[in-house]
Amino acid sequence: MEGMARSSDKNITRVLFCGPHFPASHNYTKEYLQNYPSIQVDVVPISDVPDVIANYHLCVVKTMRLDSNCISRANQMKLIMQFGVGLEGVDINAATRCGIKVARIPGDVTGNAASCAELTIYLMLGLLRKQNEMRMAIEQKKLGVPTGETLLGKTVFILGFGNIGVELAKRLRPFGVKIIATKRSWASHSQVSCQSSALAVKNGIIDDLVDEKGCHEDIFEFASKADVVVCCLSLNKQTAGIVNKSFLSSMKKGSLLVNIARGGLLDYEAIAHYLECGHLGGLGIDVAWTEPFDPNDPILKFKNVLITPHVGGVTEHSYRSMAK
Repeated sequence: MEGMARSSDKNITRVLFCGPHFPASHNYTKEYLQNYPSIQVDVVPISDVPDVIANYHLCVVKTMRLDSNCISRANQMKLIMQFGVGLEGVDINAATRCGIKVARIPGDVTGNAASCAELTIYLMLGLLRKQNEMRMAIEQKKLGVPTGETLLGKTVFILGFGNIGVELAKRLRPFGVKIIATKRSWASHSQVSCQSSALAVKNGIIDDLVDEKGCHEDIFEFASKADVVVCCLSLNKQTAGIVNKSFLSSMKKGSLLVNIARGGLLDYEAIAHYLECGHLGGLGIDVAWTEPFDPNDPILKFKNVLITPHVGGVTEHSYRSMAK
């Protein structure tokens, strides 16, 4: 474990990064702190965190689930930090009882949401142009196949119009799509900083981003209208497994599903069933039910499935901004 030789020094502020995944997070953070000898950054395996957490003042959880038992051992902890947006892996009530603050890094000010939106478009285009079949055509020395589809003219349903949804809608506009979106409350996006946007702005309100707005109760109706559904919801008790058999059956036959948010939003068994029967036209996911994802998972047998290794926000621009 790096730096543990100094762990007895009371003048050192000790920062714990949980697990080796998303290495850019701790690498960039260490780089920015190299001129600050009073701050020690360590990276430990997730399995070791409960045994060493008592030695640290600040914990960066990343993908680890930090439960009440682990938090109760953190007797020097001042802050639990998520390197990103989602806090579903932290028992906030337990942290509060222990007097530990919990924080996250908003996606809209770091470029994280923009990076996720770009990867969403990559997955959409990959499904529409049949990326896996194109690779097979190259291997078989074929030309002019497969016949893909355009994004032009499609209806895209953004399920959860938060920061990622806003950035996605901005980038989808030039493709000539119809954008429909649902959100529990639209008030929080009535006032948005949009000085950098080329979109029409009236009285601080972003216009022309969404063609049809709906609430949570409208998700089945909106799913039935869409050629592409993009999940941008945060994960909580209300949204876990929200893309289930009922939701998928309401989607148009042959429509596409992209998940850029959290793997737990999708019901795995339902997804596998609707891929098998051909109702779901394609699946693009950057997040999975279990991570790291099993490369032998049977869902990968389908040629209309694209998966990326949870890299939606992992760009140099985004991760350097978050590290700073």
